[in-house]
Amino acid sequence: MKNLKLIIGVLVFFLFFGSNRVNAQLLDNKLGNEQIVIPVKGNGYYKSKLKKELDSDGDEIPVSKFRSKEDYLNVYFYPQEKGNIQLGLKVTSNSNFSNLKIQLDDIGNPFTIALPAGFQDKEIAIGQIFIDQPGYHFIKIYDIETDQNQYPVIEGLVMKSKSGNEIKYNKSVYQGAASTHLRYTVPGDSSVKWFYTEVKVPKEVEKSEHAYYETNGFHSGYGGIQLNSLTERRFIFSIWSLFKTDDPTKIPNDYLVRLNSKGANVFTGDFGNEGSGGHSHLVYPWKVDQTYRFLSGIKSLKGDSATYIAYYAVPEDQYQWHLMSEWTQHKTDTKTGFKNLYAFVENFGGNGDDYFKAYYGNQWVVTPSGNWIELNEAKFTTTANPLKHQRYDYGAGVEGHWFYMYSGGFKHLKNIDAGDYIKRPLNKVHPTIIFESLPHAL
Repeated sequence: MKNLKLIIGVLVFFLFFGSNRVNAQLLDNKLGNEQIVIPVKGNGYYKSKLKKELDSDGDEIPVSKFRSKEDYLNVYFYPQEKGNIQLGLKVTSNSNFSNLKIQLDDIGNPFTIALPAGFQDKEIAIGQIFIDQPGYHFIKIYDIETDQNQYPVIEGLVMKSKSGNEIKYNKSVYQGAASTHLRYTVPGDSSVKWFYTEVKVPKEVEKSEHAYYETNGFHSGYGGIQLNSLTERRFIFSIWSLFKTDDPTKIPNDYLVRLNSKGANVFTGDFGNEGSGGHSHLVYPWKVDQTYRFLSGIKSLKGDSATYIAYYAVPEDQYQWHLMSEWTQHKTDTKTGFKNLYAFVENFGGNGDDYFKAYYGNQWVVTPSGNWIELNEAKFTTTANPLKHQRYDYGAGVEGHWFYMYSGGFKHLKNIDAGDYIKRPLNKVHPTIIFESLPHAL
């Protein structure tokens, strides 16, 4: 009988504790008063083989819970030191009995957790993990087995560092990566009539959707290239109305942005939700590791209106200039020329676990008298903020004669502070453009 009890005891031990197997136990504050809860919202990214949900504008809605056994969830966090961390799980609901696995950085031996049915707003003790180096890490939650497709809803990770190691994470609700900007220095009080730039997107980010690599930003508009989906890419040019509204239908007639002309196959219309104005885009299959050229100009200034025009040039036809669109902005604040020239990297979806990067180079402006001025200095800024958007995976710098910016993916920590200036080597030779021959330039 004693041998039988011993055998049963050994079997029970390996059944429930072998391979980091854990029966769900409530934390009951076992991690102490210093424990933190890292919410899934803002830090967690669900991956599913099922069709993605879309909102009315066609943008992806982040999945709020597991929907199949093949789904998994990565929750990212940023410990400042190496060392041991006690790990728990906050479960909002679990209708049926579930088994799931939890793993640090998708390597090593996972914890296997058994969750009984009926859990509501419970914190579950998991075990101890070891952080071998500071920087971003993630907890993967996957391989969930449950009855009747009733999957648990995970609210967040519960953590406490034994060594007092500070753990940073995103306390905002923003799922997207932080935006980064290069704000170009224009020498002196130069009046700018034309703004020329080049952009190149590296192969390593060719599958990072919902990306806007803006090249020609200025005080009244912006232009550049977008990766809207794995099957669609665009060139963009838009002009804001100076009437403050996010609804273009509410712009008074004397503040309207009016379309004058557009290039072949270019779509034009209104835009809203970030101010309002006139929008144009061309669906175009631009390629990674190729250089694309953009030119923005002020065609005329008359009374209280300014007329803007934009062009693009691609390597596929030896960089001939093509008209994007031409707009007149009424009630303009443009009196002498372009102001506040800049570029940015923006993730306009909820896929902030993807990585975004672009190279920006050969920036030039042309004065009304035809004088070319090269812009090789830029101030770096970002929407990442310790109070509003706690992301630390962004940066900028110089490679050869190119500026570069990156953001997202939890891959690389910031290498520059907001407000810092960077400078690339001068190219010294400006592009050859015969402005009088550009389509609709006169």
